[in-house]
Amino acid sequence: MVSSGNGPFDGKTDWGDSVLRLSPNASRLLGSWTPTNQAALESGDIDLGSTSPALLGNGLAVQGGKDGKLRLLDVRRLALGHLGGELQVVSTPGGTDLFTAPAVWHSGGVTRFFVGDGEGLDAWKLTRRRLVRAWSTDAAATSPVVAGGLVYAFDPSGAGLRVYAPSSGRLVATLAAGPGHWNSPIVADGRIALPEGNANDHATSGILDIFR
Repeated sequence: MVSSGNGPFDGKTDWGDSVLRLSPNASRLLGSWTPTNQAALESGDIDLGSTSPALLGNGLAVQGGKDGKLRLLDVRRLALGHLGGELQVVSTPGGTDLFTAPAVWHSGGVTRFFVGDGEGLDAWKLTRRRLVRAWSTDAAATSPVVAGGLVYAFDPSGAGLRVYAPSSGRLVATLAAGPGHWNSPIVADGRIALPEGNANDHATSGILDIFR
């Protein structure tokens, strides 16, 4: 599955602001979902493809966008060229543009979905094909990462890397880190790597934080 950004839509050859379901080898278009206000999104530069779809399992996916909304979709029911048909619509943490990538966590038979933006971090639980908010914080977050049974969320303002318990939202730790821009941590082999700074500064040197 992929999502597209600004562009025309006709449900035949043009697929602006749409979620597209492709065959495994990407040679065929099997289904699509397009919001009913696609024309308004396209004309206002509020493209759906500012973030990627998150697969929740059991045929469900979530798609965010610049309009500050998250849509729950049934992937198996995506019909080519139709407008609308989402199962549910909820807001991003701040109800603002979503540019970050979401994270999905399956544990104990429960599926949870984490999404961050400049206004906070939200955790949603999938219950009977509906998203139910499990917890939220008002701490800004770039793309969250789930690893080792913990949620890692970097605050680009320079407030550090926050570590949460995914089920409850309890703050486990705050690791000191400088400001950044779209930076997200990498967790592997018992270590956390987090770059600081803004690539738009075109600096020739920088800081990489390593935590154990």
